Amino acid sequence: MNFGSIFVSEALGTGVLILLGAGVVANVVLTKSKGFDGGWLLITFGWGLGVFAGVYAAYKTGGHLNPAVTIGTLFSGADDYAPGIPVNFANTLAYLSGQLVGAFLGACAAFIAYKRHFDEEPDEGKKLGIFATGPAIRSYPWNFLTEVVATFVLVLVILAFGHTPSGLGPLAAALLVVGIGASLGGPTGYAINPARDLGPRIAYALLPTRRAANILPQRIPAESTVGAGAQRVVDESPGDPVSSTEKNADWSYAWVPVLGPLVGGALAGLAAQVFL
Repeated sequence: MNFGSIFVSEALGTGVLILLGAGVVANVVLTKSKGFDGGWLLITFGWGLGVFAGVYAAYKTGGHLNPAVTIGTLFSGADDYAPGIPVNFANTLAYLSGQLVGAFLGACAAFIAYKRHFDEEPDEGKKLGIFATGPAIRSYPWNFLTEVVATFVLVLVILAFGHTPSGLGPLAAALLVVGIGASLGGPTGYAINPARDLGPRIAYALLPTRRAANILPQRIPAESTVGAGAQRVVDESPGDPVSSTEKNADWSYAWVPVLGPLVGGALAGLAAQVFL
């Protein structure tokens, strides 16, 4: 496959993943949605099934859908990313760029699907939580380590799938994501995918999500959380005026769900050379 074919395949698969993943979060957190307050397990299963659909959509390239998986494969010493796609710089760039663009477009599609519900929702914290992850307790070093650990598990087990004759394919990856969300998702909302967080976060910053309404700003207590995955809007230091009606993409936190999964994926690739 050439650069363009790899790019399109990964963009399509990642777009499907984010459309369904962001869609299930929107369904649960937007107050006028029929799925409102469906709970954490609905979100985890929605993301798992998003992976299931996305991997099938990107079957031509092995359905990485995640820069951490691509980097983990690279660090594992594999010769190919998928049958007929050798590991080299151009193909790596095609995977990574396709995943980021697909994540951005998938987030935009989810916004379109829920546009009227976004218009009716005054809480910008909830809206950000649909697009991007955030910590339940903001502590950058520990948040980073949580993402490293969760992504290490994801990538190592995915690499192990390639050595087993289970034949479960995308279903195995989907169930793995559900398991990680249910067990390790609480601290940070389990980004475990740099494209999944960065692409939609950029989309949130660019899309007209803010509701035009006369709502007085409120201070969010330091212990409170909003949105899916316990999304925080900003770093709430004492005396810092914070409003849930203020649009804020929380760029101060954005490095955690990008670098954490990349480090976790790379470590998993190195571990695979030893243990798999």
